[in-house]
Amino acid sequence: MTQKQETAIEGIYEVCIGIPEPISAIQYWEQFGYRIGEMGELTADVAYQLYGVNSSLRSIRLYHQNADHGLIRLMVWQNPTDEGLGTASMKIKGNRWATSLTADVLNILNHIEDAKAVGLPIRHTNPYWEVIYNKERKSRPFIEPAVGVREMLLLQPLARQVLFQRFGYTLPHYGQVNHNAALKTSQFTHIGIVVQDDSKETLKFYEEVLGLLRVRDDVETSYESSPAGKDIFDLNPGEKFIVTTFDDPRSSKSDLMAARSGRLYIIRFPEEINLESRFEAAQPGSLGMSLYTYRVKGIQEYCDRIKASTVQKVTDIITNEFGETSFSFVAPDGYFWTLLEAK
Repeated sequence: MTQKQETAIEGIYEVCIGIPEPISAIQYWEQFGYRIGEMGELTADVAYQLYGVNSSLRSIRLYHQNADHGLIRLMVWQNPTDEGLGTASMKIKGNRWATSLTADVLNILNHIEDAKAVGLPIRHTNPYWEVIYNKERKSRPFIEPAVGVREMLLLQPLARQVLFQRFGYTLPHYGQVNHNAALKTSQFTHIGIVVQDDSKETLKFYEEVLGLLRVRDDVETSYESSPAGKDIFDLNPGEKFIVTTFDDPRSSKSDLMAARSGRLYIIRFPEEINLESRFEAAQPGSLGMSLYTYRVKGIQEYCDRIKASTVQKVTDIITNEFGETSFSFVAPDGYFWTLLEAK
């Protein structure tokens, strides 16, 4: 693939969220620093062509400061097809979630505890301390800065989120916090999916066909090694998962300070573990987080390349609800994706 082709895709553009009505969703995401952008509609027959859903659609794109990735598309289906993943375990095939950086994880925990006190349906973990980079560095508590993150899971009927706060370090291009927002959070810095594929064959699609940059590979997290990983992914003793990450090609494998947000996390469980499959609850038409999009340059070339790969299904290129050239496909691992032409 040429250099021009490699840079034709960017980081994760949108997390698409199926909702029954927009007002409460807009109010919620405004607390995280998002604001209303474009709005658009599709008739049921066009929505079926692009998303496989026989329902008319109204969508609202939410922006976050001047971010070119990690945006939100609220999708109001006239006839939703599924209630979505809701607060189901993160340890399922078909799982989707979105992660944001925050400057005040304890304030978000305050809201979680208030919500639980009035009976709202919420699952969460406490903010675990995790050392992500330079793990072999010897800690000198109370003498040198603590370098790591506090990481917390928040599951609600229409939102599956991980929130993290950094301590002792910064990454200039990995999440820009909106300090004017009530919850002081960034755009979505990374999103995730769960697969089972011991051969790692399905991972090649993201690197070789989509042209993403593979930056971390075969990073193992076990019940014993990570209290946060154990709690977030409901690990049992002896269980583990393996992480591979794919970035915007403008990111860097070797220079941490050049790392860009918009990352795709693929959590791979060994095939020996019996995982429930919930793909039908996390695709367009479903409520909650049900679709991810990428923005690309040269959409016809991408469509041709994807059709020639091992994908399960590809739509024709048509105009989406925002007037953008777009098409959808089901990747070899079973996840539904949509690409749209960068303006």
